[in-house]
Amino acid sequence: MKKLLILMLGVSISLSAFSQKSVMVGGAAMYPTKNIIENAVNSKDHTTLVAAVKAADLVDVLQGAGPFTVFAPTNDAFAKLPAGTVETLLKPENKATLTAVLTYHVVPERMSSGDISKAIKAGKGKAEFKTVQGETLTAMMSGKEVVLKDSKGNSSKITIMDVNQSNGVIHVIDSVVLPN
Repeated sequence: MKKLLILMLGVSISLSAFSQKSVMVGGAAMYPTKNIIENAVNSKDHTTLVAAVKAADLVDVLQGAGPFTVFAPTNDAFAKLPAGTVETLLKPENKATLTAVLTYHVVPERMSSGDISKAIKAGKGKAEFKTVQGETLTAMMSGKEVVLKDSKGNSSKITIMDVNQSNGVIHVIDSVVLPN
């Protein structure tokens, strides 16, 4: 009886893990049972973001309990910045600036695409979200797409929504948003 119970428990755990819905990002499956860092390090589209998070010493924070909503710029998004910007931000003497840029991409709560859409509707076309950095990001609709506007008036489109994590959610964006 004990062996049967252990076998049934094992099958149940295996089926539960199998039924978890993962999303492909950067050629890798993002598992909702893993945290933001555990998933992000596997995305070939987010190597610049991962390097920046490591340089800013934010790995432990983003592995923490959260919940967090991370608007995750791709490598191509970082490449849109003026030449030399990323290299300059990654220098140790610019850690405070890098930290400000990265934490501007994080909202300290779990916000699904549905939550964002409801907030935009409630705000009559715009919703403001306070970031971990302290400033706000503004979300709005452009046709059927959600667009973020930063403090400087630059915009970024969410290209992949609702990449669920054990400690939050990631929404992939096509441009880096910048605080004042």
